[in-house]
Amino acid sequence: MTTVNIYLNYKGNCEEAFQFYKSVFGGEFASLSRFSEMPPMEGMPPLNPIYASQIMHVSLPISAETTLMGSDVGEFYEAQFVQGNNFTISIHPETKEEADRIFNELSKGGTVTMPLNMTFWNAYFGMFTDKFGINWMINTELAHQE
Repeated sequence: MTTVNIYLNYKGNCEEAFQFYKSVFGGEFASLSRFSEMPPMEGMPPLNPIYASQIMHVSLPISAETTLMGSDVGEFYEAQFVQGNNFTISIHPETKEEADRIFNELSKGGTVTMPLNMTFWNAYFGMFTDKFGINWMINTELAHQE
Protein backbone atom coordinates (compact mmCIF):
# COMPACT_ATOMS: atom_id res chain seq x y z
CA MET A 1 0.00 0.00 0.00
CA THR A 2 1.25 3.49 -0.84
CA THR A 3 1.48 5.78 2.19
CA VAL A 4 1.49 9.58 2.33
CA ASN A 5 3.29 11.73 4.91
CA ILE A 6 4.09 15.40 5.28
CA TYR A 7 7.76 16.44 5.07
CA LEU A 8 8.56 19.71 6.86
CA ASN A 9 11.58 21.94 6.17
CA TYR A 10 13.27 24.31 8.61
CA LYS A 11 15.97 26.94 8.46
CA GLY A 12 18.24 25.60 11.19
CA ASN A 13 15.70 24.75 13.90
CA CYS A 14 14.43 21.33 12.77
CA GLU A 15 15.80 19.57 15.84
CA GLU A 16 14.08 22.04 18.19
CA ALA A 17 10.78 21.65 16.31
CA PHE A 18 10.90 17.85 16.33
CA GLN A 19 11.80 17.71 20.03
CA PHE A 20 8.67 19.80 20.57
CA TYR A 21 6.53 17.49 18.37
CA LYS A 22 7.95 14.49 20.25
CA SER A 23 6.90 16.08 23.55
CA VAL A 24 3.35 16.51 22.19
CA PHE A 25 2.85 13.18 20.38
CA GLY A 26 5.20 10.97 22.42
CA GLY A 27 7.10 8.07 20.95
CA GLU A 28 10.65 7.91 19.66
CA PHE A 29 12.33 9.08 16.47
CA ALA A 30 12.40 6.30 13.87
CA SER A 31 15.45 8.00 12.36
CA LEU A 32 17.56 11.07 12.94
CA SER A 33 20.60 11.91 10.82
CA ARG A 34 22.72 15.01 10.39
CA PHE A 35 24.33 16.54 7.32
CA SER A 36 27.73 15.51 8.72
CA GLU A 37 26.69 11.86 8.15
CA MET A 38 26.08 12.39 4.43
CA PRO A 39 28.79 10.92 2.19
CA PRO A 40 30.56 13.28 -0.24
CA MET A 41 28.62 13.66 -3.48
CA GLU A 42 30.25 13.91 -6.88
CA GLY A 43 30.00 17.40 -8.34
CA MET A 44 29.01 19.00 -5.04
CA PRO A 45 31.31 21.23 -2.96
CA PRO A 46 32.35 20.02 0.51
CA LEU A 47 29.84 20.63 3.31
CA ASN A 48 30.20 23.98 5.06
CA PRO A 49 30.97 23.08 8.73
CA ILE A 50 28.27 25.43 10.07
CA TYR A 51 25.64 23.05 8.61
CA ALA A 52 27.23 19.79 9.80
CA SER A 53 25.14 19.44 12.98
CA GLN A 54 21.87 20.40 11.31
CA ILE A 55 19.25 17.72 10.61
CA MET A 56 19.44 16.01 7.22
CA HIS A 57 16.43 13.78 8.01
CA VAL A 58 14.26 13.00 11.01
CA SER A 59 11.09 10.93 11.25
CA LEU A 60 8.64 10.69 14.13
CA PRO A 61 5.79 8.17 13.88
CA ILE A 62 2.65 9.75 15.35
CA SER A 63 0.25 6.91 14.51
CA ALA A 64 0.31 3.52 12.77
CA GLU A 65 -0.39 5.30 9.46
CA THR A 66 1.33 8.67 9.81
CA THR A 67 4.90 9.83 10.27
CA LEU A 68 6.03 13.43 10.55
CA MET A 69 9.30 13.89 8.68
CA GLY A 70 11.59 16.83 8.33
CA SER A 71 14.98 18.38 7.74
CA ASP A 72 16.86 21.63 7.84
CA VAL A 73 17.22 23.11 4.37
CA GLY A 74 21.01 23.23 4.62
CA GLU A 75 23.21 25.57 2.64
CA PHE A 76 22.14 24.59 -0.88
CA TYR A 77 18.41 25.32 -0.49
CA GLU A 78 18.54 28.07 2.13
CA ALA A 79 18.02 30.86 -0.43
CA GLN A 80 14.73 29.27 -1.64
CA PHE A 81 13.35 28.73 1.88
CA VAL A 82 10.03 30.48 2.49
CA GLN A 83 8.39 30.18 5.91
CA GLY A 84 4.83 28.93 5.39
CA ASN A 85 5.67 27.12 2.15
CA ASN A 86 8.18 24.82 3.81
CA PHE A 87 6.48 21.46 3.37
CA THR A 88 6.54 18.60 0.91
CA ILE A 89 4.12 15.73 0.40
CA SER A 90 6.12 12.53 0.70
CA ILE A 91 4.75 9.50 -1.18
CA HIS A 92 6.06 6.00 -0.37
CA PRO A 93 5.11 3.53 -3.13
CA GLU A 94 5.89 -0.15 -2.61
CA THR A 95 7.65 -0.71 -5.96
CA LYS A 96 9.99 1.12 -8.33
CA GLU A 97 7.39 0.73 -11.08
CA GLU A 98 4.72 2.45 -9.01
CA ALA A 99 7.25 5.14 -8.03
CA ASP A 100 8.03 5.77 -11.71
CA ARG A 101 4.34 5.98 -12.60
CA ILE A 102 3.45 8.41 -9.81
CA PHE A 103 6.57 10.53 -10.35
CA ASN A 104 6.08 10.77 -14.12
CA GLU A 105 2.38 11.59 -13.94
CA LEU A 106 2.50 14.10 -11.06
CA SER A 107 5.57 15.93 -12.40
CA LYS A 108 4.09 16.59 -15.87
CA GLY A 109 4.16 20.33 -16.43
CA GLY A 110 6.15 20.87 -13.23
CA THR A 111 9.84 21.13 -12.36
CA VAL A 112 11.91 18.09 -11.47
CA THR A 113 14.44 19.06 -8.80
CA MET A 114 15.93 15.56 -8.35
CA PRO A 115 15.21 12.78 -10.84
CA LEU A 116 14.33 9.34 -9.47
CA ASN A 117 17.53 7.49 -8.68
CA MET A 118 19.09 5.14 -6.15
CA THR A 119 20.31 6.78 -2.94
CA PHE A 120 22.88 6.01 -0.28
CA TRP A 121 20.01 5.08 2.09
CA ASN A 122 18.97 2.25 -0.28
CA ALA A 123 15.86 3.90 -1.62
CA TYR A 124 14.63 4.90 -5.06
CA PHE A 125 14.07 8.62 -4.53
CA GLY A 126 13.18 11.78 -6.46
CA MET A 127 11.72 15.25 -5.92
CA PHE A 128 9.71 17.72 -7.98
CA THR A 129 7.36 20.67 -7.80
CA ASP A 130 4.11 20.05 -9.65
CA LYS A 131 2.47 22.48 -12.07
CA PHE A 132 0.42 23.87 -9.16
CA GLY A 133 3.50 24.74 -7.05
CA ILE A 134 3.20 21.80 -4.61
CA ASN A 135 6.46 20.08 -3.58
CA TRP A 136 6.57 16.26 -3.74
CA MET A 137 9.03 13.51 -2.78
CA ILE A 138 8.80 9.94 -3.99
CA ASN A 139 10.70 7.47 -1.78
CA THR A 140 10.57 3.71 -2.31
CA GLU A 141 12.49 1.68 0.25
CA LEU A 142 14.21 -1.14 -1.60
CA ALA A 143 15.56 -3.23 1.28
CA HIS A 144 12.48 -5.48 1.22
CA GLN A 145 12.58 -5.80 -2.61
CA GLU A 146 16.19 -6.86 -3.13
